[in-house]
Amino acid sequence: MRDFLDRLVTAFASVLAAMLLIFVLMSVVPGDPASTLLGPQASPEFVRQYIQQMGLDQPVHIRLGRFFGNLLTGNLGTDVVSGRPVWDIIAEAMPNTVMLALFSMTAACIIGIPLGVFGVMTKSRAIDAVLTSLSIVFVSMPSFIVGIALLVIFSSWLNWLPVLGAPANASLVDKFRAMILPTTALAIGWVGIIGRLVRSSMLEALSQNYIRTARAYGLNKTLVFYKYALRNAIIPTITVVGMGFARLIGGAVLVEVLFARQGLGTVIYDALISRNFSVLQGSIFVVVVLFVFINFVTEYVFRIADPRFSKDTA
Repeated sequence: MRDFLDRLVTAFASVLAAMLLIFVLMSVVPGDPASTLLGPQASPEFVRQYIQQMGLDQPVHIRLGRFFGNLLTGNLGTDVVSGRPVWDIIAEAMPNTVMLALFSMTAACIIGIPLGVFGVMTKSRAIDAVLTSLSIVFVSMPSFIVGIALLVIFSSWLNWLPVLGAPANASLVDKFRAMILPTTALAIGWVGIIGRLVRSSMLEALSQNYIRTARAYGLNKTLVFYKYALRNAIIPTITVVGMGFARLIGGAVLVEVLFARQGLGTVIYDALISRNFSVLQGSIFVVVVLFVFINFVTEYVFRIADPRFSKDTA
């Protein structure tokens, strides 16, 4: 229980530290956000009213205290442009981003784990070399570059899949077709990471004494490979998948902008371009909380999967 509380406090402190950093970075950004929002034709009186509404006319320490006070009470403020609560804007966009990250990581696991296992099982060095090279290529390709390539090939040349994301009232088939390219763009890098991790973990597990002992007792090779070696080799993958899922939410920003999907990435991008600080801070706060929460849960899933870790830290 004490360990749980310690980690809970650490997670809470991590969120506060991240938001403090975001606040400092936004405070030192040059330029006038009110003038950027309203445009060059806005009158000085109108600009002054917006500055007051955004609280930018207050000293930094008062803005900082108000910023954290609002965060602790769950008040993310109001969008000065649309007049809507920031929570409502985020609540509309967040399911699309979470779904994209979930689909991407699921696809990466479905392809990456068998790829890593096959790389260990194959007796052909040539096939193993090809799989290893493919994994390295997948890992080294940025998701937005993959997204552009997919758009050119499957949308412009072949005209198989839509360029833009599906609207909210689209059919399930159209929504599924619109998900294929952004999911692939995000997942392909993690296919390489998971494949290489499973392969190296499997090779390490197969060299352990308990595997040699199981083989010496004449246990079935398939049983030894899948039940004992793969089961232990998959444990490090759990941690990477958990952290990867959290990073996918952050990485979805560029992909959502590229494919014009209405997710958190698009909300953050639009708020950043227009210097809409209230929406930007609220959106980043939600991403940080999701990141910390997923890592928190991942650590306890890892302990359940590997009881030795729980005993060591008990």
